[in-house]
Amino acid sequence: MTGKQPFEAVVELHGATVLRVCRALLSPADADDAWSETFVSALKAYPDLPADANVEAWLGTIAHRKAVDVTRAAARRAVPVAEPPDAAADAPVRGLDGDLADAVAGLPAKQRQAIAYHFLAGLPYADVAAIVGGSADAARRAAADGIAALRRVYQGAAARNDSRNDSRRHPW
Repeated sequence: MTGKQPFEAVVELHGATVLRVCRALLSPADADDAWSETFVSALKAYPDLPADANVEAWLGTIAHRKAVDVTRAAARRAVPVAEPPDAAADAPVRGLDGDLADAVAGLPAKQRQAIAYHFLAGLPYADVAAIVGGSADAARRAAADGIAALRRVYQGAAARNDSRNDSRRHPW
């Protein structure tokens, strides 16, 4: 005998508390989803929960984490707009974007991934390390090395582009 209540009794006893936590952090529709996800996760972990654990606090923690997950997912979703942006507004100003894309593609995989995940996706280096493999310090180093390489290549392309433009304007 484990001394724990059946999971159905836990849901009945603490369901309202979990819903209050979710509603305090999220919109009503998102709160309902987070509530469901909380109990699905709790059901999976419940057999390993010690009999003397504070079940209400445990469920509150899971609910908080699910609310954070929902909030982060919402921040990553595209926002609908009435009119798509003008394609001309996205055109490169100096014609170097192709050079930059080529330079990024030429980076070693770890540097390219570290730059993409940290600078473009906004992930902290610890999360980058979890995705790419290695430590947070290694991810930071890979990103720094990649940025340094991009600066060298991109600045070289800018200098070449400027010299081409200068020679066209001044034929003498």
